[in-house]
Amino acid sequence: MTKEEAKKRIEKLKKEINRHRYLYHVLDKAEISDDALDSLKHELKKLEDEFPDFVTSDSPTQRVGGKALSKFKKIKHKYPMLSLEDIFLEKEFGEWLERIQKRIASAKFTFFIEPKFDGLALSIVYKNGILQYATTRGDGVTGEDVTANVKTMESVPLSISQKGVVEVRGEAIITKKNFERINKEQKKAGEKIYANSRNLGAGSIRQLDPKVTASRKLDFFAYDIMQDYLTHHEKHDVLRELGFKTAKDLEKICPSAKDVFLQHQKVAKLREKLPYNIDGLVISVDSNKLARDLGVVGKAPRGMVAFKFAPKETATVVEDIIVQVGRTGTLTPVAVLRPVEIGGVTVSRATLHNEDEIKRLGVKIGDSVVVGRAGDVIPDIKKVLTSLRTGKEKNFHMPKSCPVCGKEVQKKEGEVNHFCVNKNCPARHREGLYHFVSRKAFNIEGLGPKILDAFLDYGLIYDAADIFKLKESDIEPLERFGEKSSQNLVREINKSKKISLPRFIYALGILHVGEETALDLAKKFKKFDNLALATLEELENIRDIGPKVAESIFEWFSDEKNKKFLRKLKDVGVKVESYTLHTTRYTLEGKSFVFTGELTAMSRDEAKDKVRALGGDASGSVSAKTSYVVAGENPGSKYQQAQKLGVKIITESEFLKMVK
Repeated sequence: MTKEEAKKRIEKLKKEINRHRYLYHVLDKAEISDDALDSLKHELKKLEDEFPDFVTSDSPTQRVGGKALSKFKKIKHKYPMLSLEDIFLEKEFGEWLERIQKRIASAKFTFFIEPKFDGLALSIVYKNGILQYATTRGDGVTGEDVTANVKTMESVPLSISQKGVVEVRGEAIITKKNFERINKEQKKAGEKIYANSRNLGAGSIRQLDPKVTASRKLDFFAYDIMQDYLTHHEKHDVLRELGFKTAKDLEKICPSAKDVFLQHQKVAKLREKLPYNIDGLVISVDSNKLARDLGVVGKAPRGMVAFKFAPKETATVVEDIIVQVGRTGTLTPVAVLRPVEIGGVTVSRATLHNEDEIKRLGVKIGDSVVVGRAGDVIPDIKKVLTSLRTGKEKNFHMPKSCPVCGKEVQKKEGEVNHFCVNKNCPARHREGLYHFVSRKAFNIEGLGPKILDAFLDYGLIYDAADIFKLKESDIEPLERFGEKSSQNLVREINKSKKISLPRFIYALGILHVGEETALDLAKKFKKFDNLALATLEELENIRDIGPKVAESIFEWFSDEKNKKFLRKLKDVGVKVESYTLHTTRYTLEGKSFVFTGELTAMSRDEAKDKVRALGGDASGSVSAKTSYVVAGENPGSKYQQAQKLGVKIITESEFLKMVK
C-alpha cells in the first residue's frame, strides 16, 4: 500500500469508526457487532503504526494512549463552573419563581427541564473542531486537566464540525449496568466492592493511568455549550448535532409551574427504571437573555435550580427515645425524631431495635443522626454525627419495669431483647390484635390500629375472634363511621374468614414464629390440626427450626387459653385451608433467597411469593446457607453480609430470569 493509499484508507476508517461510535454511544443503535467494530479499529491502528505521519489527536486509536501521569496540572476555566441551588418541595419552587419574577417583573418565564445526573461535571474544549483539553469542575474557577482520561470515553467526540473555540459541559457517569459489571469483576478478583456509581465515576476520571479509566467505560451526557443561542433547549439541539449524547427522552419545555411539577412527578416514578442514576431535575429559565439578566448570586445562577427528588437519607435530631411493647412482650426502643421528609414521606420515628443496637450506634438523646428509609423498610438510624455534639446529649437506659403495665422486665441470657413478663399486659394484647389483622396475616382491608383501638375502647371486642362476630349495627354508631363504611368493613371481615395455612400460623403471633417459619410449618404439616397436635420432637426435626423455636411453638399449642381461642375462631367461621403448592415446576426447590434494596419490577413480598411458588425459600436474613442474595437499588447491610460470607449476589434482572 502506497503512502497516499494509506492516507485515504486511514481517513475513511476514522470516519466510519466515528460514525459507528455516534450510532452506538449517542443514538443507542448498532449497525455492526462489537467484534466487527473492533476489527476496523485494529486495521486503523496497524496502518497508523506503519504510517505514523498520519496519526492525529482526533483518531479513535488515541482514546487510550501515553504514559500514566504523575499528577494533574491545573487549568483555569474561561467561564466559572457554577453550582446550583437545591430545592426539594413544590413550595420551594414557588418561592424561587417568586424571587426571579420580582427581579424581572415584566418577564414571561418558560422553563427547560433536564435530568440532574449523579456524576462528575466536566468541561471539554475544542479548537477548530479538535478536542484540546478537558477539565473537572474543581473549585468552579480552576479544574484539573483530565484530557487523557476523557479521551477514553466513547461518548465524547474527539472532533466536532464547529470551528473556533467551543466549550462543551456535561456529566461523566457510570451506568447501572456497567457499575454491576465492575463490582462483579472486583468480587471475582477478591477486591473491594464499590459503594456507589458516583464515587466510582469521580475516582475513575481522576486516575493517573488512562488505561484504568478506559476499563471503567464511563459515559458522558452534555448539558451546555458555552456559546450564545436564544434558548437553552436550542443548545441541546446543537449538542446533539455535534455528536454529543443528551438525555433527550427526559428533556421538556414547560410553560408553567404546574407543568414543571407534573414532569418532576413523572420522572420521579421512572427514576429507578432508568439505565443511569439521577437525583433530581435541573430547571432552567429557557430564554438565555432572561437567564443572563437574572445574573448570579454567590456561586449559583439565579435562573437555574436543582429540583431534587425526595431523599432516601437525611439528617435530623433525636429528640427523645421511648420504649414500645410488642405483641410477644418485646421492648423496642424507638427514636423520636425532629420530623423530616424521606422518600416523599414525613418521618418522625425510627426503630433502634434493641439495647445492643443503641450501643453499636452510640446514639444519645439530643444527637444529630442520619436516618434512612429504603422501599417498604421502616426508618432506621444509619449513623450518629458525633462531631455535632454540644455536650448536652443524654445516655439512654432500658427500663427495669414495663412502661405499660409496670411489671418486671427481663433479659434472658444469650438474647438481645428485653421482655415484659406479664402475659396479660394490655400493650401485648393490643399489639397482638394489630398483628392478627396485618397485611401478612388476615389482611383485613380497612381495619387498622386506630379502628381496633376504637373497638377495644368501646368494648366491641375482647380478642381477635370477636372481630368476626361484629355486625354493621355495632360499628355504625362509632365516630367517622356511617352505614356505607360499616357495610364495607363487615364485608371485608367476612371475606377474610377463609385464610391460607401459612398466613394463619403467622397471624397467631407465636413467639419466634415469623413469616418464614410459618411457611416451613405449613410445608411440613399441610393441615392445621396436624400442627396443633405435633410433638416437641416432631417440631425439633424440622429444618431451620431449632430447639428454642420448637419449644415456643409446642408451649403455645399446649396453653389452655390458646386452645380456647382456636375453638372460638372455628365457631365464628374462620376456615384454614390446607397447604398445597399450585405448580408442577419446583425449579427453585432447595434454594433460599434473601432480598435487599429496592426492586423495580415487583414488591419484595411478590418476589418472595414467586420463590415459594417454585418450591424455594425466601428468608429475611443472610447466612452461610443462603443460596442467593438479590440486590436491588440501594442495597443495605445484607449486601455486605453476603460479601463477607461469600454468598452469591445477583441482580433483579438475573432473578427475574430465574423465576420467568
